[in-house]
Amino acid sequence: MANPTISTETTSKRRVYELDLGGLSAWCESQGFPKYRAEQIRRWIFGHRVDDFSAMHDIPAALRAALTAEFSLFPARVANHQVANDRTEKLLLELGDGQLIECVLMRETDRRTICISTQVGCAMGCVFCASGMLGLKRNLTTGEILEQILRLDRLLAKGEQITNVVVMGIGEPLANLKSLVPALDTLNEKGGLGIGARRITISTVGLPEKIRELAKLGKQYNLAVSLHAPNDELRNRLVPVNDKIGIDAILAAADEYFEITGRRVTYEYVLLSGVNDEPFHARQLAKRLQSRIAHVNLIPMNGVTELEFVAPTAPRTDEFVQVLESFGIPATVRKRKGADIDAACGQLRLAKEREKTPS
Repeated sequence: MANPTISTETTSKRRVYELDLGGLSAWCESQGFPKYRAEQIRRWIFGHRVDDFSAMHDIPAALRAALTAEFSLFPARVANHQVANDRTEKLLLELGDGQLIECVLMRETDRRTICISTQVGCAMGCVFCASGMLGLKRNLTTGEILEQILRLDRLLAKGEQITNVVVMGIGEPLANLKSLVPALDTLNEKGGLGIGARRITISTVGLPEKIRELAKLGKQYNLAVSLHAPNDELRNRLVPVNDKIGIDAILAAADEYFEITGRRVTYEYVLLSGVNDEPFHARQLAKRLQSRIAHVNLIPMNGVTELEFVAPTAPRTDEFVQVLESFGIPATVRKRKGADIDAACGQLRLAKEREKTPS
């Protein structure tokens, strides 16, 4: 397995948007051009959605040539592009070293939400998730994270724009904060996409020290903790890393996140029929969260061919919601998007990897 902290991409060219505004300005000056050219370049990338440096027609030809020689825009290859009946779109991207990642665009009446990955594979081992079935290969670079965002942005029609970002794709985001934070900062920098921190949600399986590290950044990101069980015995079975952490430690860190940022924490809970969806599970969960400013996002299981888990019936899901609400815990059921394509996170990548190595 490759070192998970290092990208092993074979391309020798950096993605130009890996440089922040200051870095790109300095590069322009090093090439003999005024630093204001950096703002123009970023405007073309983030505002005008160009796919090639040659399309930047108000940039001097010599500077465009220098950009082409040193940088790339979209080096990843689109290995698969699926479009669902509800206009949800999923991209499977092949990176320079042959590794695969997924990202998704979800359209609603007043929202255009994207979901992005932070790692190739995942080490958390959640038993109901396809993302980690092949283990962790490596972390993504800042540029690889940003490429997902920019590619999804280019799927939108003129006049449409990304409104929300959820970092809930393949991988554990808090295990790759070093690459993730600069990517998210770029979204709201001058000349970026103008997406504020409050429209960005970072999902975690629950790494207490990393939750505290994220809180200390002073950003207003939304935090979503993937809990999936109301007690340690069950969570140890569903989320193996919990054995070394424990729910109490996760909740304590989430409480600190709320105290520091003022942002209400969301607790994600994948409903698995006959496993964690009984009314007594709902009561246990409610009692754990009753003293907290919290919200529960219930997620009916997305079917994965290789796994036996299925979603509960609608009446059972409704009963779970009613129990939580009877304790004063606000809860919503996530609407399924892209149900007619490989909607479960990691499923498209898994299928492609199985094609390469059927055994």
